[in-house]
Amino acid sequence: MSDDARTAGAVPPAGPVTLQGSHDTHVPPDGDGTTRERVLALIVSDGPVSAASLATDLGLTPAGVRRHLAQLEADGLIAVHDSGAGTGMRGRPARHYVATNRGQSELSGAYPDLATQALRYLRDVAGEDAVEEFAHRRLAELTDRYASRITADDVAGRAEQLATVLAEDGFAASVRPVAGTATVQLCQGHCPVQHVAEEFPQLCDAEAQVFSQLLGSHVQRLATLAGGGHACTTNVPVLPAATRAPEASDAVGHQTTGRRATARGPRAPAHPPARHPEPTGSSTTAPPPPSVVDGTWKE
Repeated sequence: MSDDARTAGAVPPAGPVTLQGSHDTHVPPDGDGTTRERVLALIVSDGPVSAASLATDLGLTPAGVRRHLAQLEADGLIAVHDSGAGTGMRGRPARHYVATNRGQSELSGAYPDLATQALRYLRDVAGEDAVEEFAHRRLAELTDRYASRITADDVAGRAEQLATVLAEDGFAASVRPVAGTATVQLCQGHCPVQHVAEEFPQLCDAEAQVFSQLLGSHVQRLATLAGGGHACTTNVPVLPAATRAPEASDAVGHQTTGRRATARGPRAPAHPPARHPEPTGSSTTAPPPPSVVDGTWKE
């Protein structure tokens, strides 16, 4: 075969495709032995996710994706996610997949083991307080590093910005609205320190404190990968913008707590206040009602 023929039929090698800003969660280049890893990486990032969605994102046929899903499930790297709700459509509902702990480990490498050993040594030498101090120092460092990137005026906007910086740090983060509520959920499909946090949950606690500070909202952790969830899920109340309270100048002429507002001084009412009639037969002569003559208030 000529060089021109070989060149014409060659397919340029694809470089690694990284999930949004992720350092640790990569979609490997397509090729022998790598498609399964690409499928797994997207399940970690986007799960629960269906075969149809994976096929669209990866540019593969649904049948091809299902073949890889079957192998990943047989290897214990993924599992079918039970949402607990039907689709409302006829036929069998679509299967959605999430990564198992073993599947998460496939993408984490050996660094978590080293970090766990280091924290064990710190605990053994200096006690639990030292681990707490480490977690709080990590909290302060994360806050300083993320604060300049999270500047939106509203909580929902800050949550989106936080998801972006978390994704850049390898947490495969996204924000999902919760229908019918004034909340969003911050979801992290991957955690580079998951296996460390399984033994040292102080890391998860510190992270939740960081989120609360950066978002300006009291967040609630619903699930963690370290605790056995398929994602770290944080509930974030999205509070409406505070409305300005009426000022005294806006309340002139209105009664507030029994007193007349006097921000602009006393003003004559447009109409004199009504007087209750005196009882019939009363010997007391009531004074004449006040009146407004030529715009002047007179008794």
